[in-house]
Amino acid sequence: MGPVVDSNEAMRCEYISTILHTAVSILGDLVITPQANIIGEENTGRVDYAIKKIISEMLEEIICITEGKQNQATMGICQNLLQCRSACDMNINMNKKKRKVDDAFDPDYDYVYGIVSTGTDWYFILHSTEGIYSTSRTEYRISLTEDALKDDTELRKNVKRVLEVIVGLLKDRAVGSEEPATKKRRVEEIIKKK
Repeated sequence: MGPVVDSNEAMRCEYISTILHTAVSILGDLVITPQANIIGEENTGRVDYAIKKIISEMLEEIICITEGKQNQATMGICQNLLQCRSACDMNINMNKKKRKVDDAFDPDYDYVYGIVSTGTDWYFILHSTEGIYSTSRTEYRISLTEDALKDDTELRKNVKRVLEVIVGLLKDRAVGSEEPATKKRRVEEIIKKK
């Protein structure tokens, strides 16, 4: 494939895809959908990758949206925030359909993780219906230069760090309760750790 530094967005998405598929395969019971169509109340469009938790044969919940960009991380973050908002809308609408009548009037709450990556730089976002939070103080970096590919010690270490973060985010969202109040408490716990 060659160094990512000189590649186009499609090539970078291949690097991103490999890392995402690895994270999903570590956890199991999740599916990754490339070019997924997300329909929200204010925004509709395709996302590079949607990672979903299968609830039943007919129901799935979006737990993470990933946007790959060639070199415009700021634009990717803005795009990802809108995509995550739409994913929250979709999840809330799906949850309303499966709730009991008594629970249908409970306040709606959901959260989705967002990942924006250039293939080398990785940014992680928590987007809830009440706010947007960064899950780290800085981006994670995977150097994919020719030198890094020759001596891959640092490359392996950085890929492992990124994978650990992604697996942690997906695990948090995949194993958590589907009830809005429980989701809200979980996000409050995450924010307190910061």
